[in-house]
Amino acid sequence: MRKLQSLVAAAVAATLLAGCGGGNPSPGESGAASSAPGAGSADTLVVYTNSNGEGRGDWVTKKAGEAGFNIEIVGAGGADATNKLIAEKNNPIADVAFGLNNMYFSQVKAEDVLEPYKPAWAGDVDTSLADGETYWPLVKQAILLGYNSDKFSKDTGPQDWTDLWTKDEFKARYERVTGLGTATAQLVFAGILTRYRDDSGDLGISDEGWKQVEQYFQNGSPAVAKTDLFARIASGEVDMGQMPSSIIAEREKSFKVNVDTATPSVGVPLAVEQIALVKGTKKKEQAQNFIDWFGSAEVQGEFAKQFNSMPVNKGAQAQANPEVVDFFADLKQQDIDWDFVQENMGAWVEKIELEYMT
Repeated sequence: MRKLQSLVAAAVAATLLAGCGGGNPSPGESGAASSAPGAGSADTLVVYTNSNGEGRGDWVTKKAGEAGFNIEIVGAGGADATNKLIAEKNNPIADVAFGLNNMYFSQVKAEDVLEPYKPAWAGDVDTSLADGETYWPLVKQAILLGYNSDKFSKDTGPQDWTDLWTKDEFKARYERVTGLGTATAQLVFAGILTRYRDDSGDLGISDEGWKQVEQYFQNGSPAVAKTDLFARIASGEVDMGQMPSSIIAEREKSFKVNVDTATPSVGVPLAVEQIALVKGTKKKEQAQNFIDWFGSAEVQGEFAKQFNSMPVNKGAQAQANPEVVDFFADLKQQDIDWDFVQENMGAWVEKIELEYMT
């Protein structure tokens, strides 16, 4: 996993979930949002996404403009973007949504917010990574536990999330979240809680599982608003925390720190970012053309090269950083029952925020 240090930015999260950071949207998820939704002209496509950080939104806007599209990016964390799409279903503002993972898009689909559309590039992707009807896969991602490798070696660093609150050397040295509105944060907890599944337990989780959550919050250093985790690592305030693989190399360069990642024996959650057409858009043909353009091998290949992502489009993978391709080839995916997660995530979040996030 040390090879992540040489990536300019790898890619992250769980085939059905995706999650991120503290009280603020994670760098890989929301970045700088555009102006108020609907602020564009009648010809402007409004695009909701949780994947516009790290310059992605600006890059997509610029490239789309060159291709003849006038788009307005509206960024929000994964859970927040999902709730926004559902809340607006009777009067949709967005024309297209991308970046959300399967779990989020399945929620949106269940609320009849999406319109079926088969992109021109549908035959170039593994349709088992999506529903093959309303939302389609773009990029693979993974949520990782990263730590300062100048302070900890592969042997002395944390091997799994549970090490953070069960081993004294890591207590108070990791950043813990202060909000669960992002996909990354939810993914981290999905990966932890599903290890303690107990159908007779509270919300399907054993008492021991909820004890792990309690210990996570009691022993961690709360995320600081508007302060990047890597800045805190660089200052020595903390040594570790959750991070999408896609941000690691760029953050290492920007904050002059070196990071390695834990390799839990159970594997890591893996996520697939998707794209979909919003039902009720008044710019349907334009939105479909945008989806065809953005998910194409050419554009996804350029995107992969620029942001070191792992594209799902087979034709784009040749342009991806070879180390990113190797990383995902070697990565062990955690076996998670995402139907179980989807059924319970809302209640888990509510319980965590009310009982543990103090």
